[in-house]
Amino acid sequence: MRIVLVGPPGAGKGTQAAFLAKNLSIPHISTGDLFRANISQQTELGKLAKSYMDAGNLVPDEVTIGMAKDRMAQPDAGNGFLLDGFPRNVSQAESLDEALKVDGVKLDAVLDLEVPEDEVVKRIAGRRICRNDSAHVFHVEYKQPKTEGVCDVCGGELYQRGDDKEETVRKRLEVYHRETEPIIDHYRAQGLVVTISALGEVADVTDRAMAALQKSA
Repeated sequence: MRIVLVGPPGAGKGTQAAFLAKNLSIPHISTGDLFRANISQQTELGKLAKSYMDAGNLVPDEVTIGMAKDRMAQPDAGNGFLLDGFPRNVSQAESLDEALKVDGVKLDAVLDLEVPEDEVVKRIAGRRICRNDSAHVFHVEYKQPKTEGVCDVCGGELYQRGDDKEETVRKRLEVYHRETEPIIDHYRAQGLVVTISALGEVADVTDRAMAALQKSA
């Protein structure tokens, strides 16, 4: 299957993408991974992206699209892929449509993870990260440490990242509504959108997503 995963910050896209890609035996292609791989391998697109990032500027759509096209052309994506974080706007969605058309393939589904805005704020603003290891993540409500402010794993100090503060989260949501959410209507017009609730346990959301994708296929 060829799938685009869409949802607001805090919807659990990264977590669900990993499980879905494994269950469907297709590569999980995320924007972050694309950038890291191209920059570390010093590809021409990677060098170009880094020049914009080092200057504090957004990487132009055409660079991101170029990276995505290169990745989708690799052998392991021959039977499908799951795109996470791309396309991020209608312009990128249109470019993706054209690229797939040239290759004679098309998307099978656009999975829209739906989460109420207040829940998104609660999920992100409640996160606390260990200063010693950012992989140690806790939550003031959903995953409380045994001792407040102290990492259960290594004893490091837990803190709230600046981009996890409520004011910042709400600004991120505004950007999502303005720039990314319109791609849902773009794909809905093509009959590709499958919307599911992303509330509940991770495994339950995965089961819900798999059932919806199988039905759409």
